[in-house]
Amino acid sequence: MSPVSFPPSTAGLQEAPRTLDRREGPYGEVVLRQRGGTAEPGATEAPAVYEIIANGCFLMDTSDGRSERLLIDAALAELPADRQRPAVLIGGLGVGFSLARAAAEPRWGRIAVAERERAVIDWHREGPLSAVSADALADPRTEILHTDLVGYIRTEAGREAFDALCLDIDNGPDWTVTDDNNSLYSPTGLAACRDRLTPGGVLAVWSAQPSPAFELALRNAGFEDVRTEEIPVVRGVPDVVHLARKGA
Repeated sequence: MSPVSFPPSTAGLQEAPRTLDRREGPYGEVVLRQRGGTAEPGATEAPAVYEIIANGCFLMDTSDGRSERLLIDAALAELPADRQRPAVLIGGLGVGFSLARAAAEPRWGRIAVAERERAVIDWHREGPLSAVSADALADPRTEILHTDLVGYIRTEAGREAFDALCLDIDNGPDWTVTDDNNSLYSPTGLAACRDRLTPGGVLAVWSAQPSPAFELALRNAGFEDVRTEEIPVVRGVPDVVHLARKGA
């Protein structure tokens, strides 16, 4: 049998991912990988796709940022139209789609991003992910907080209130990256999120799959107008954004 060959237009996508950086941090190992972008001379090169892996678990990549952008857009749309310069806390930085979307919207005021992994911050400031986030990082409204989101929301240091919390630190409430993150979706964690919101503020939580149990948890935690928006994916269940509002 003759060897199977792929057309030049798909050759880059068939490559094994290349590890660009690997670091051991306080929460385990984080890895930045690249797929594509390495075609042979004369071949049609597939765009480079960057992936973040945490403790062997795929978190996200730069292939499709629709749901990360929806996280920001849906939260802003839920806020009253007359609310001037609302402040948003994004957790975490990831591949930068959510931050870039927020910075592209002039209506936002302060844009704070909580990211616990120094490696991820470095990949944006000095590495290949700057292609996504450079303009947003240069925006004077942007502030990168090198801190654990869960601890920041619960502590006195994080007592300032935000008009929107846009959270994307796990693959969803039912699939956390580290055990400590489970507490964020517990009754006490959701109560802490509610306390960090201004009256009428919005909590938006990204998830790789719908979670009726999390919707119920949001209602039980005192949130109003709980709903879920879906983003279809090529295969499998849709990505979703869970939305909930703090009472006025």
